[in-house]
Amino acid sequence: MTTTPATPATPATSATPGTPGVAGRSEAYLDDRRHMFHSWSAQASLDPVVVAGAEGSWFWDESGRRYLDFSSQLVNANIGHQHPAVVEAIVAQARSLTTVAPFHAHEVRSRAARLIAERAPGDLDRVFFTSGGAEATENAVRIARLATGRHKILAAYRSYHGATGGSITLTGEPRRWPSEPGIPGVVHFFGPYPYRSPFHAADAAQESDRALAHLAEVITLEGPATIAAIIVEPVVGTNGILVPPPGYLAGVRELCDTHGIVFIADEVMSGFGRCGEWFAVDHWGVVPDLICFAKGVNSGYVPLGGVILAPHLADAFAERPYPGGLTYSGHLLGCAAAVASIEAFEAEGILDHVRRLGTEVIGPELAKLAANHPSVGEVRGLGVFWALELVRDGATREPLVPFNAAGPAAAPMGAVAAACRERGLWPFTHFNRVHVVPPCTISEADARTGLAILDEALTVADGFTTG
Repeated sequence: MTTTPATPATPATSATPGTPGVAGRSEAYLDDRRHMFHSWSAQASLDPVVVAGAEGSWFWDESGRRYLDFSSQLVNANIGHQHPAVVEAIVAQARSLTTVAPFHAHEVRSRAARLIAERAPGDLDRVFFTSGGAEATENAVRIARLATGRHKILAAYRSYHGATGGSITLTGEPRRWPSEPGIPGVVHFFGPYPYRSPFHAADAAQESDRALAHLAEVITLEGPATIAAIIVEPVVGTNGILVPPPGYLAGVRELCDTHGIVFIADEVMSGFGRCGEWFAVDHWGVVPDLICFAKGVNSGYVPLGGVILAPHLADAFAERPYPGGLTYSGHLLGCAAAVASIEAFEAEGILDHVRRLGTEVIGPELAKLAANHPSVGEVRGLGVFWALELVRDGATREPLVPFNAAGPAAAPMGAVAAACRERGLWPFTHFNRVHVVPPCTISEADARTGLAILDEALTVADGFTTG
């Protein structure tokens, strides 16, 4: 697995990362501020780090300052940065042929589809390629609607499914609000969340039962014959690393079977090793009808995503065309990266490595942090997919910052993140949580280094606790 790279030589630049203003900043920084329009951001307040390079689980800025990447960028660099086999596969494919239209066949595209299908659960064996995760969820919904002739889609609160017009409507958190009204027919429901149970459950088993009863009632009240699909993140990602209690996903599968509803698993974040399996659903032996993927399929080296279809859904388009497509569907460079990544995962035993890290290193060490820091209300996760829920009061479970906090109200979490970065750790934070989501290839030594830094940073969070 990856080791700490040598400190890169400091390039010739007068930039001071993290310093507001433009005096003495590099050309790269100035071009960014003058011409880039960034996602999810108020443009005037941005002060981006100019990344100069990366290797393994580390990246560095233009001054040479290194950061241990506990975010995997956007939880996508599963195989780590600059994996030589994946980089070489992209280069070799670029020398051979860069792109062909999606209606052609090509060896690397066909091989990528076969490798993905072979690792999918159950009988899922067809792949529709997209350029990313949002397009995957969009097309999964279209496939389900067209195949069933129904129009409603049930999606969970505390979910994220992408930022395109349809996928943002599916999303069950505040990033959806500015884009409303969205596509018609989307109905949200509550999924299980034992720590903050919307069902007042006493334990995980009761949470599962009550969440399924709630979903069954939503289906009844919406009309089963109107519902095309239920889409869930098998392990909820950005909204809390919510690992489903035993029996929940199997119960969703049973409800879908009972009512002829398509079960869509959004594995964009949880798939391809993140949870220690090819797909998170494998932990529970559940087979959905459609799986959405992206991110870890090739760690974002070249944009690639897609939908894996069960035969009964693929067959719905055997004699009629599927009315959708993308110019860059199955881009050859992205497919070459996917092939190399899947082969490297198996050659290097990365899934076994992720399982061991989760059970022997990350899980136990985070449990120690929870015991030592009053600001840690709960730790949850598996593999290299974990979250610490930070609270002001452990007894009342009051979040460290309010839901969807911004401005001064969000300052405590900003201070925790800043404390991590000051110590050379790049964190992933969302609302009142710190997520521990390093590359699947991170070494045990680097994982322990990052957890030790997080231990120090949590003393900042402890300073905001009241009970």
